[in-house]
Parts: sequence; C-alpha cells; structure tokens
Amino acid sequence: MITARNLKKNFDTFTALDDVSFAFEDGEIFGIIGHNGAGKTTLLKIISGLIAPTSGELYINDIDVIKNPMALKENLGYLPEESRLYETMTAENYLQFFGEIYGLSPQEIRVRTNQLFAALSLEPGGKKIGEFSKGMKRKAAIARSLIHNPKFLVYDEATSGLDPMTSRFIADYLRRLKTEGKTIVLSAHNLYQVEAICDKVMILKRGKMVAFGTMHELRDQFGSLTYTIFFSIGDPGKLIGHSKTYRQEEGFYICEAENMKDLNETSGLIAEAGGKVEKIESRYPSLEEMLVKIGK
Repeated sequence: MITARNLKKNFDTFTALDDVSFAFEDGEIFGIIGHNGAGKTTLLKIISGLIAPTSGELYINDIDVIKNPMALKENLGYLPEESRLYETMTAENYLQFFGEIYGLSPQEIRVRTNQLFAALSLEPGGKKIGEFSKGMKRKAAIARSLIHNPKFLVYDEATSGLDPMTSRFIADYLRRLKTEGKTIVLSAHNLYQVEAICDKVMILKRGKMVAFGTMHELRDQFGSLTYTIFFSIGDPGKLIGHSKTYRQEEGFYICEAENMKDLNETSGLIAEAGGKVEKIESRYPSLEEMLVKIGK
C-alpha cells in the first residue's frame, strides 16, 4: 500500500505541492493528471525517492520513503518523461550495464533481457540506441526500468510523443504488468488512456489535490449520467420555439438531455412534432471534461 500524508514541496518561494494526501493498494494503477505546472512530475519524483518533500509523510508498504529513500531503490522502476539513454550503446549492453548495477548475475541479465525484448516486441538487431526510432527508444527505457523486476513502477508520460500504435501497445503492456502484480503510478496527457487503465485517478491543480478516486467516484463528483438522443423528423421546423437545441449528424438529428426527466420531456417533444427517437446513448463526463470544469 502507498500512503501519503500532507505532502508539501517548496522551491524557494514557489509551492509545487501543497498538502497532498492519498492512499492506494498494491497491484493498482494510479494516474496523476492536471494541467502543465500542476505538480505531477514533482509528486512522481517524491514517490520515487528522487527528491524530498519540504514536509509530510510517504510510506510504500513498510518503507518510509522520506527517511530511507535508498530502501526503495531495489523494488522501484522509474521512467522519466524524457528517455535519457546511452545512445552509443546497443540495447543489449545498455540493459547489461543496468543489470550489473542492480547486482544481477550475467545469466539473470540475459534471461531478463530476452524476456523484456519479447514482451515489448523490441527487436534491436544489434543496432546502437541512437539509431532507434522514438518508439523503440521508449521501449528500451521501459525495459531498463524493469530489468531488476521491481514491484513498484513510477512512469512519467510513458507514451508522450509516440505514434498511436506504439502508445496503445505500451498502455496494453502496463495492463499486463498490473496482472503480474506490479503497482504502477503514472502521469499522462492522454486522458483516454488514463480512463481506460487506471484504478484510481488524482487531479492536481496548482499543487493542490482537487479530486481523487475511482472513475466512478470522479464521475459522481463532476457530473451525473447524461443522454444523447438520436431522432428522425420530417419537419425539424416544428421543434423551433422549444428550448432544446439540436444538430444534424450522420443522418440523424441529435440533442442532449441532462437527466432522466429531461430525457422523457425531450422524447415527448420529438414525438409531438412528428419525430421518432431512433436510439439513445448514455455517457458520463470524461476526464478531459473534468479538467475543463476545474480550469487552470
């Protein structure tokens, strides 16, 4: 379990994190989102033991990360937003180098390297890392974070700047790591991916936590279920004068209803005007809509 209490981080006169508290269980994927400058990377670096907070407490299971950050290292894999790689090395030598740092035997390094290359669909072919595509470089950086088989992973923008196929592959790979018992903390600008893979999500605004919970809990906090009504009508002019606005799209007329009462009333208006409701789709607010509502 990862537990934070009243984390605060000041850089001179600037407060990057302000009284942030949260808890989540082992084996979960925990997403941290917010606008640029919200404090996401600062929080990730504190969780990783790379920087110390100005005040507060942070425990990962029995480890006091603030008092003893080195105790976390052998069980932590960290991926910064920018992949800082040794580009004159081959991927094989790169992983060997870090495997030796973690005290792995040559045989363990070979086994882990082959496993990671296969799992990540990375085929380095003996090329130097500097010759890799951006997606291959990101996969090499992920492999480096996993070479010592850590239990906890902290990933800062794991799919940033990647093409859609590689981005989706890495998101699916994170799901697979969760099934293997990994606990993952990540930040991402791809809010669709955060919605799809995270068990809990935190929203930061100017260093403060403004929301935290499962997607179901966040949806309850930021707005209830809404409805999109698709209908056909011979003379849409008959709807003029009603408060409902509509648009035409994909061969249908479309309007929105904010709740079940509104849905029933709107369906009734369409029927009175000689129209026919073809289908109704329900939806919750997305993370993107939540961020817009929160503002900068």
